[in-house]
Amino acid sequence: MTDLSMNPEDWIPHRAPFLLIDRLISVEPGVRASGEWTPTGEEWFFRGHFPGRPTTPGVLMLEAVAQVGAVAVLSDERFSGRLPLFGGVENARFRRQVLPGDTLLLECEMTRLSARGGKGHGRASVDGQVAVEADLLFILADASDRKSTRLNSS
Repeated sequence: MTDLSMNPEDWIPHRAPFLLIDRLISVEPGVRASGEWTPTGEEWFFRGHFPGRPTTPGVLMLEAVAQVGAVAVLSDERFSGRLPLFGGVENARFRRQVLPGDTLLLECEMTRLSARGGKGHGRASVDGQVAVEADLLFILADASDRKSTRLNSS
């Protein structure tokens, strides 16, 4: 879509060091989004994961996929002012190591979407080889209300 911003910071609240999308490739509001992330080796997590053999943590690859999914959701005007939060991860499979300098293609497609939350299927791949894929469940909280972001409130 040519009229949509391809800057991830225009869509999601994440910022360095936790913004894990370098650039967006495509956005279809409420349906799907894709982007890229190239871990350089200078990121904070490589110092301890693993010394002498830096490997991108699988949970951060899942987070990067979720971030492109959040772009797909938040680019839909129906969800303006909302904040997608993880509700669960199903069927996660880690299939390939990702090393510094590898470029991840991040893709997420919404499979169910409602006013309260939804589900998406996403994957991250390097040179056509899947590194991780999973079904991501999320709830939609009010972005301005700190109390509504508590999943287990009493």
